[in-house]
Amino acid sequence: MTGTATHQRDSTPRIGLRVNVAQFSLLVAVNALVGGMLGQERTVLPLLAEREFGLTAYTSALTFILAFGAAKAVTNYVAGTWSDRYGRKPVLVAGWICALPVPVLLIWAPSWGWVVAANVLLGISQGLTWSTTVIMKIDLVGPDRRGFAMGLNEAAGYLAVAATALATGYLAARHGLRPEPFYLGIAFVALGLGLSTLAVRETRDHARLEAAGYAANPDGRHDHLHGELTDRQVFTQTSFRDPALSAASQAGMVNNLNDGLAWGLFPGLFAAAGLSITRIGLLAALYPAVWGLGQLVTGALSDRIGRKALIVGGMFLQAGALGLVAAGRSFGAWAVAAVLLGAGTAMVYPTLLATIGDVAHPSWRARSVGVYRLWRDGGFAVGALAAGLLADAFGIPNAIWVVAALTAVSGLLVFVRMYETHPRNRV
Repeated sequence: MTGTATHQRDSTPRIGLRVNVAQFSLLVAVNALVGGMLGQERTVLPLLAEREFGLTAYTSALTFILAFGAAKAVTNYVAGTWSDRYGRKPVLVAGWICALPVPVLLIWAPSWGWVVAANVLLGISQGLTWSTTVIMKIDLVGPDRRGFAMGLNEAAGYLAVAATALATGYLAARHGLRPEPFYLGIAFVALGLGLSTLAVRETRDHARLEAAGYAANPDGRHDHLHGELTDRQVFTQTSFRDPALSAASQAGMVNNLNDGLAWGLFPGLFAAAGLSITRIGLLAALYPAVWGLGQLVTGALSDRIGRKALIVGGMFLQAGALGLVAAGRSFGAWAVAAVLLGAGTAMVYPTLLATIGDVAHPSWRARSVGVYRLWRDGGFAVGALAAGLLADAFGIPNAIWVVAALTAVSGLLVFVRMYETHPRNRV
């Protein structure tokens, strides 16, 4: 009886970073592998489009980002719903299974259509895996350290993006654009699937525990959001009705529009200026590296000073950095711009996720995260299409100027519409 009672006590979910540090750390490692799957493409694929498949029109070359973004955006929404319905772990494992063919398709693709198909699978995989690692960390840590948790999650993912972009740039310069750079993806997917299947534990009961003790806010602002909502109500609240959730959704979309622009057009801009593949890889890595490292600070900082100021400041900083990219003509100027763009993105990225976690009730939080990520990663598709059309019509620098202006407008919308969401900083 004593052994049984002890086992029951040990299996009872508890909320907090300290008591869940082992699982939390494991999920950080898993998300680093998720980021590595994305990073294998950052340097190589834009160059592959031009040099091996002869795509000279930017609109055509960016179809892989359009396919990736559209697939990931829709899958994010499904991932939130499925995580509530079936549990987090099955969705995570399914995401890794979808990633299995991606490196092989990129290595052997005989035409650009195969590359686009690989990116549809990659988008589905990223939507399932990255969404569930976000949701699971929110489940585990509770409200007080949500920003810190999101900072660690996103830092792990984007530091892996940066490291892999740098490594694939080196491999491409030394061995060619295919197949060696994509061998890293084969290792990442094998490790990710193994860890997710054998070591990751379900966290849905942690969300249920938090929901059972969820208290109304003293100001009454979210009284209408307590309890169970239908999928349609969650979508409406997150996308349009709630000022904080909707402001976060549009800012997330513009943020990833910027990332799609950087992913798809920056390597071409740098190559046209005569930079080597090694230097292009360094610039492609520098932006997500600062982004990743910065989130170790900004996520925790948002728990201390609140969410809104960091989001507004980050959007304006991104706008300025994009302007510097458009005006730059040298490796040094672009390196400074990459650092500033990474810093601005670090201010925004984990803070937006923490905002969703602050406002959404635990009973429908996973679905709200899915809706937010639907809008946010839809920015990849919008960014690829808009950047390609603008670049073809007016050139890359002018396309970047337009996106810089849009980013500044997004920051202004957050300033006007969003209220502070962190419990200790609400007024």
